[in-house]
Amino acid sequence: MPHIIELVGKTRVVVKDGKVVEVGEPEVKYCPIFAKLRGLETITSDDVKKNMEFRISDFGMFTDKRRLELEDFVGFGASEIMMTGLSRGLLDATVTACEGAGTVISSNPTLVQGMGGRMSGLVETEPIEGIIKGITEREGIVLDPSTAIMDSVAGVKKAAELGHKKIAVTVAIPTTAKELRALEKELGLDLIIIAVHVTSLSKEDVQTIMNNTDITTSCASKYVRELVKPLAQVGTAVPLFALTQKGKELVIERAKDIQAPLLINTQALPSLPEEKQPRELK
Repeated sequence: MPHIIELVGKTRVVVKDGKVVEVGEPEVKYCPIFAKLRGLETITSDDVKKNMEFRISDFGMFTDKRRLELEDFVGFGASEIMMTGLSRGLLDATVTACEGAGTVISSNPTLVQGMGGRMSGLVETEPIEGIIKGITEREGIVLDPSTAIMDSVAGVKKAAELGHKKIAVTVAIPTTAKELRALEKELGLDLIIIAVHVTSLSKEDVQTIMNNTDITTSCASKYVRELVKPLAQVGTAVPLFALTQKGKELVIERAKDIQAPLLINTQALPSLPEEKQPRELK
């Protein structure tokens, strides 16, 4: 089974044996993040292929040579926020996805950032022995090393069995967020649910995200921008939104780790300057 990932403009890429074997068409042609980082004004399939090949050669993504200790990639990404939460003792553990391993439970902030800092929308993966070994050596727990299944609900159940209560979990499927809220109540947990990879979700699905998560990325979603009523917002081009008080507290905690000067201001949210947004919003 190959690995399937969606990245840079929500482009579907298939990787097999450490090689890019298939690249789809970008759904989004302009991303302000990649325009800033890579100078890409129009995203093409060839750009996406090069980006995926760079990730493979630079830090071993989808290979046994995967580096699991990486520097911060953005100031307020999901993995950076979780890393800070673990470092400060605001979280006991995280439940996230890593290529070659699937769902991973971890209390190691460096590992969480290493796995997630450069992760895009992982759709499907299969076991990669070197990655699973690297995670295990860093005290991460792979939910199912034999299949590398991605199942955040089972991951949270496993984390709870291990005695964790304050758990951050990333979700890309709205109904999963709803399931996790029910599980939180059932098991008496304190979850921080973070929605990721939200481009192209329907209005109904985005409303489910708004009702059941604490933090959401915006990606290139028009409905996130339309429906969000944030308590805090980070960034204006591809913003991250805190939707609940505990989500807001975690985002503000992350702000303490940012080395660059910060502007802290009160105003009506969301703040979405039209010229800065991805194009076209989906």
